[in-house]
Parts: sequence; C-alpha cells; structure tokens
Amino acid sequence: MDFAVDPADARFRDDLRALLDGTLPDWWRGMFVDDPRAIPFTREFCRALAAREWLTLAWPAEHGGAGASAWTQAVLREEMWAAEEPRGPQYMNLNYIGPLLMRYGTPTQRARFLPPMARGEVIWCQGFSEPDAGSDLASLRTRARLVEDHFLVDGTKIWTSYADAPADWCLLLARSELAADRHDGISVFLVDMTTPGISVRPIDTMAGPHEFNEVTFESVAVPRDCLLGEAGRGWELVAAGLTFERVGIARYARAARVLEHLVTHANESGQSRDPRVRARLAELRASCEAARLLAYRAVSLQARGVVPTVEASIARIHATRLEQEVGHAGLELLGPLGLLRSGDPVAPLAGEVQRHFVRNIPTTVAAGTLEIQKNIVARRGLGLPRET
Repeated sequence: MDFAVDPADARFRDDLRALLDGTLPDWWRGMFVDDPRAIPFTREFCRALAAREWLTLAWPAEHGGAGASAWTQAVLREEMWAAEEPRGPQYMNLNYIGPLLMRYGTPTQRARFLPPMARGEVIWCQGFSEPDAGSDLASLRTRARLVEDHFLVDGTKIWTSYADAPADWCLLLARSELAADRHDGISVFLVDMTTPGISVRPIDTMAGPHEFNEVTFESVAVPRDCLLGEAGRGWELVAAGLTFERVGIARYARAARVLEHLVTHANESGQSRDPRVRARLAELRASCEAARLLAYRAVSLQARGVVPTVEASIARIHATRLEQEVGHAGLELLGPLGLLRSGDPVAPLAGEVQRHFVRNIPTTVAAGTLEIQKNIVARRGLGLPRET
C-alpha cells in the first residue's frame, strides 16, 4: 500500500517539532523519572496544545476537536512518543476513553466529560487489571451492585498508571451480573476518584515513580448515570477500547529516536567501524520501518471507519518487541555505562538507554500480553481453533 505523506501533514510535523523544540525543558526525560516537575509540566503542555486545537486533533468539532484526519493524528502520536510523550497521561483520554464516550456515552455524559478532556484539564486512569485478572481480564472479580439510584463497587485493581498523579477519574470495569457468562455481566463505569472508599497504594517498580498503583474500592457509590453503555455489555466496550489503545501508541517512533542517538554514538565512538555493530543497527532500522508500516496499515482502516482489531494486534506485537530490542542493543553498545541513570554526570546519552530499557520491560504485558496479541491474530486473523 502507498502511505505517501500528505504535504499538509508534513508541514504540520514541522510545526509540531518546532513547538516541541521551543517548549520542552532541558530537564524533560519523560514521565517515569524521579522529578516532581513532570506532572505539572504535562498539565501545562496539554493546555498549550488545547489552545492550538492540537490536543484533540482528530476529534470531531462537535466534541471539542479539530476534525483532523486519522493520518494527521498519527503524525501527532509519532512526534509525541518520539519526545517521550510530553502529554503524559492525556494520551488515554485522547486515544480511547474519549472515543469510547463518543461512541457509547449518553448526550449528558458526552457534554459532561468530553469538554474537560478537550481542554486538557483532567487526568483519567484505567481500572482494568486485578491481582487475579490480568491477561485473562474476563475473570475480574470487582463487584458492582445496583442499590436504588447508584452502584456500590467493591474490589481491587492493580497496575493502574497515574492513579497517584492524582487521577481525577477512572474508567472502571466491574462485574454487575454474577450469574452471567464470563464475557457477559461486565459493566463500564466512570468513577470520580475523590469518592469516599477509594484508596491508592503506589507500587514501587524498577520502571520509576508515577508508574503503577494498586487501587482499592470499598463500598464506593457510583451514580447510575456514570454507567457507560448498557449494564452487563461492557466487554464490547473493552474490546474496542483496547484496540484504540494499541493503535494509539506510536512505540516505533520512540524506538527510532533512541536508535538515532545510538547511531550517532556509534559514529562518534568509532564503534560503527565494526561490521557487526553496523549490521545490528541496520537491522533495527529496518525493523523500525516495518513497525511503522504495520501501524499505518491499522491507521488506514481507522481512516475508513473500521476498527482494526487484528491489524492493531499485529502492529503492537512488532512495536513492543522492537522497543525491547532497541533497549537491549543500546546496553550492548554502551556496555556497563549504559546502566547509569539520568542525572549521573558520566551517563552516556543522558541515561536515555537505561530509561528506555527499563521502561520497556513490561511493554509486552501492557494492553494485552504478547501471547494475547498472538491469540487474537491466530483466531480472528487466521481462523485457527482454540487450543484444546
């Protein structure tokens, strides 16, 4: 397929890069670093994007967007992820929580929740995984009981990014019908994170602060008008939301940017004279291009109004593995110094390789494990039977 860049999108990319070059502070190293300036900066940056109508670029104008094409949105994703995602947690609002509200929300819900997203004023988190329900999400146990005009929610969610940012709202999955089959009886709720009964416990990981949290719900009252879609029909929303998430993260762009820095380092250090180093870097560059084209295939379907379920999984398989491979190659190239973190005066490339490597250890688990993605491709793409 021909994915030639539209001249208008090329100009937009130039404008966006100029904004990033003039806005990102020298200390910016992404969200998951030990720097209290990160979250306040992302809030300020998102408000600046919103003022240009670039925050919700591809959203319809009626919902506070600029009505741009899926391809223009792809340019935005690439440049943001290449720059270590200065939008911070907003990518969740923009890529799939907002679109889910547009598709399944009531007019009242859309009027209430979409404008603050479009202005960059709120942070959302996602309450999906549980201690005993990660890849097998349909086995979740968080319970939502309808009591008069509200639901009472009890349960625990885990690996919830940005809950301690603090998040303002949570897109929550809970089982509202116990007698239903595994994939039925699940509902989606829009939960105010200031509601009594919610507690957030940060989970320390090697990925850094502001990454993962455990969120506990104890008799949390969720108004009935904060149910998204039909009660017990939430699995359809989950499937659509995860597809939007998988397409919405341009991981190949970040991998390509780190690879550019590795190539510069190899040239300056003389390591590029080694044919093995040249071959490895060339292989990774080819993989970056392949991952980009696979992502573009999914975007092309989005542009036609199709939900690219299989194509999104194929693209994610390649992009997540690429990120990990670039991290491994970086550590091999830099040697022991590559393990030094940002802030260490002798860390090569300002500790970028260490950040990239550590941050992408869980990449093939998030938003559906690598095995889950392969199963989607096998069953829905190739028509293969389930394992017996």
